Amino acid sequence: MKQNLFLLFVISAFAISVQAQKTTVKGQIKDDTEFTVPGVTIVEKGTSNGTITDMDGNYSLEVEDANEAVLVFSFMGFETQEMAVAGRSSLDIELAPSISALDEVVVVGYGTSTKKEVTGATAKVTGENIQKLNIPRMDQALQGQVSGVAINTNSGSPGGSSSIRIRGLSTFGDNDPLILVDGVVYDSEGLNALNPSDIESINVLKDATAGIYGVRAANGVIIIETKKGSANSKPRVEVSGYYGIQQPAKKLSLLNAQEYATLKNEAFGTSGDDVPFANTDLGEGTNWQDSVFQNAAIQNYNVSISGGSKSTTYSVGGSYFSQDGIVGGDKSNFTRFNGRLNLTTDITERVKLTSILLYTHEDRKTLPENGIGSVLYNTINAFPTDPIRSTNGNYTYLEEVSDIINPIAQMENTHNNAWVDKIVGKEELAIKINDDFTFTNRAAYNYALVDSKTFSPLVWYGPGKAQNSAINEDLDPSLVEIGDSVFIERGASVYESRATYLDLNFESYLNYAHTFNTHHSVKATLGTSVFQRKGSGLNGTAFNIPNNSIEYADISANLAPGGYLNNVGSFQYEERLLSSFLRAEYGYRYKYLISAILRRDGSTKFGPNSKWGMFPTVSSAWVFSEEDFFNVEAISFAKLRASYGISGNDQIQNFAYRAQLNGEGVYVFDDVIQTGVALGRASNPDLRWESTRQFNVGLDIGIGDGFSFTTNYFIKNTVDLLFQPDVSGVIGSYGPGGQPPIINAGDVSNKGLEIELGYATDPIKAYGFGANFNMTYLRNEVLRTPDGVDFLPGANFGVGGNVATRFEEGYDIGYFHGFETNGVYQSQAEIDASDVIQEGAKPGDLRYVDQNGDGMINFSDDTDKKELGSPIPDFTFGLNLNAKLMRFDISANIFSAIGQEIIRNYERQPPYANQLDYVINRWVGPNTSEYDPRLTTEANRNTEFSDYYVEKGDFMRIKNIQIGYTIPKSSLEKLRMESIRVYVSANNILTLTNYQGYDPEIGSNGGPLSAGVDYGFYPQARSVMGGFNFKF
Repeated sequence: MKQNLFLLFVISAFAISVQAQKTTVKGQIKDDTEFTVPGVTIVEKGTSNGTITDMDGNYSLEVEDANEAVLVFSFMGFETQEMAVAGRSSLDIELAPSISALDEVVVVGYGTSTKKEVTGATAKVTGENIQKLNIPRMDQALQGQVSGVAINTNSGSPGGSSSIRIRGLSTFGDNDPLILVDGVVYDSEGLNALNPSDIESINVLKDATAGIYGVRAANGVIIIETKKGSANSKPRVEVSGYYGIQQPAKKLSLLNAQEYATLKNEAFGTSGDDVPFANTDLGEGTNWQDSVFQNAAIQNYNVSISGGSKSTTYSVGGSYFSQDGIVGGDKSNFTRFNGRLNLTTDITERVKLTSILLYTHEDRKTLPENGIGSVLYNTINAFPTDPIRSTNGNYTYLEEVSDIINPIAQMENTHNNAWVDKIVGKEELAIKINDDFTFTNRAAYNYALVDSKTFSPLVWYGPGKAQNSAINEDLDPSLVEIGDSVFIERGASVYESRATYLDLNFESYLNYAHTFNTHHSVKATLGTSVFQRKGSGLNGTAFNIPNNSIEYADISANLAPGGYLNNVGSFQYEERLLSSFLRAEYGYRYKYLISAILRRDGSTKFGPNSKWGMFPTVSSAWVFSEEDFFNVEAISFAKLRASYGISGNDQIQNFAYRAQLNGEGVYVFDDVIQTGVALGRASNPDLRWESTRQFNVGLDIGIGDGFSFTTNYFIKNTVDLLFQPDVSGVIGSYGPGGQPPIINAGDVSNKGLEIELGYATDPIKAYGFGANFNMTYLRNEVLRTPDGVDFLPGANFGVGGNVATRFEEGYDIGYFHGFETNGVYQSQAEIDASDVIQEGAKPGDLRYVDQNGDGMINFSDDTDKKELGSPIPDFTFGLNLNAKLMRFDISANIFSAIGQEIIRNYERQPPYANQLDYVINRWVGPNTSEYDPRLTTEANRNTEFSDYYVEKGDFMRIKNIQIGYTIPKSSLEKLRMESIRVYVSANNILTLTNYQGYDPEIGSNGGPLSAGVDYGFYPQARSVMGGFNFKF
């Protein structure tokens, strides 16, 4: 018995010793997109035994006891995972992205921070969210994504621009923020050149902490980072693309031919004139909108390769984008080719070289848009009783109105082309002096070559048309007298131009970061910057192009006799900005945080008495969730922030402080009158930049697992706005060509509240849901105008009509100013009994309100006019949703604006112009209408600018919805592919609004005082697309 027990003990001990022998565990690490992850740290828990994955994500680690060992897998940006070996020799892991928003890296001026440490009001949009939107322009990705940032589309045409406004309108001039792409200064007008698929992230600096950029930061800062490679990773190839069809989201409800003829007969008949139509049974007639609008293609294809070795990372990409217009088709087209290179190399362990190169070629064709005389303006007002072509095959002339032309003929005769070649790059050398100090030198450049050509053939749109360049339908040229009884023909012309623009930026800065005694963290940045911008251009116009043909549309082909009538022009400018900056940051236990910034700028744009400026900022934060007394279990993180600072705006013309000899003077020499130059614009050596003083207080809260809440209240006051108001003639600039000086006068205030709510489930699960909601309330007000100036006029209503918008103290920038209506006069007896005299009023006319109480409506001045609305919305909302279920995913982006008004300015007033069908409800007798006035051709006051032409512009729009499916990896093994995702997507699929125009989302082409004025706005298209994403 004892021998048996001893034998059993020996066998058991041997078995245990065998099991306790070292075991090699192997495996592969992938991320949630099934890409292998190099550089992952694997450590046997409780020991120093560890390794890292190779370039293919593979690892091999020998453990002491395979039954008891626990491996810990960690890598930046991913959740740390622990996994028991449990006797296995093979262990593959899928890492989940870190869901801790507090560790998210935020790019700030000349450095980075984390969301937990940042003391300013910042926001970030990832490249993944941008790419899902399938948009042609980067700035459109910010709409509805970030509170406090408003994106207004200036034109929905291919290649059209947008207006970016961070926390409201702050100036009478340029309101665009400073935009940096990989540290290179970018103009908002040039954002067409940027491929949204190349973007890694967009960071927005909204408050005074943007003051690190000084004189250029008054309107906020947008920092764009393009995609980069990863160290120790094998090459990854990604191919993506989409193809879609666009169509107009809405057409206006215009009168058809029968309605038009009936109502025009009524208008002429009630005025005692002969009616124009003997027969009104004309049916539908010509639907000009159906002829002008069309379905149009949009497509985009991208390819990129990224990877890296131990010391070098790279990301290379190329793309093609093309978009035809829903108006004009290929005559309104935008095509873009992009190339991108992002390369980093560790020259030594302490020296890193970063090289970035972005190349873009653009080709854009345009039609007249967004103004009186545009294609859509003519489309809306064209007569439905006239066909597109007459019986002889020529385009009809629409003869009854001199400035409305056949829009189909207009498109055929329009030839506007522009080409842009743009090269943007940066060479950056970062030297890590020691663990605390890093010195960075950066040289950046932005070069653009812009060519354009406009061919203007001889055209004949009908008798008396202002747009005619020929004298008859045979297209005979007009004659120009160049001397006494000497005439030459003025035939078809071509305009050509070439301009070059170059930005150079040299920056050097020293970053310091050190933590003392584990509790005291100190950071500092000290640097200097030299920025130079210059441009030059040459243009020419030549006449008498052979055969009136686009085939010969070149200056070299002109046949103008002796070169007469031909002309040339040129421009050249250069500006410089010299800056130095300092930022110091201190944190105690990551609980109490404070930052101070000081920047000094010197600009060539300002006078010798105000060339230099200082811009200070201070900000702080208190992470009170780290306090011992804070024991709210539901709240995982809570931070209170505050900032105050001053920044500047130098976006004015060069050398505006100098006097110019561009006036005309008359002098007497030897008793002979001679014409010469004289003082034009007067000088102002005290001209200085606009300054913005901004206060912000904010709160960041994390609630439980996945919930987040952020709010900001801000006051943003801009002073010393730049104006050119009329001044006394004593200064001597009132002759021909004379202009008053540019001065600093005027203040504007923006106050607002921002709220952001977010929720996201654990991304490692097979199903998940995420939602982000943001809201912005904004109050804009002009606080001061130049002394002696009551208001500055803005956009006109109608053709040569009243001024409809203003810049005036106590109101929003660009608010609407006109008459208030109070219904329609129903009878002559009502007019006679009224306490208010309205000159010329007849039954059926609009009844205006006597604002000053003098018993009379004054049409000769502004005493009976009032504020009618504002183009600036009171509230904007954004809602972004995403969900996944196994292999399916769905996302949606919704945007809404509430509290804005729009001027309906696309209806021409002459008797024969077409109208919207609301006029069917016009007044035709007592008690038939209290809103829409009578129709008449006689003189009346119904076309005065009033609230009758102002509409509520509130809307809610589904900007994008996308449904995708990812094919299982097991089905791709034979193809050696990492993943395939296919999707369908729709943009602008639904808009809810009561606005009668094409699109309530209206920007401004003519500056802040033209916002909200609809001349027949080129609308954004509704599009449906199918796309794919392949990863190898």
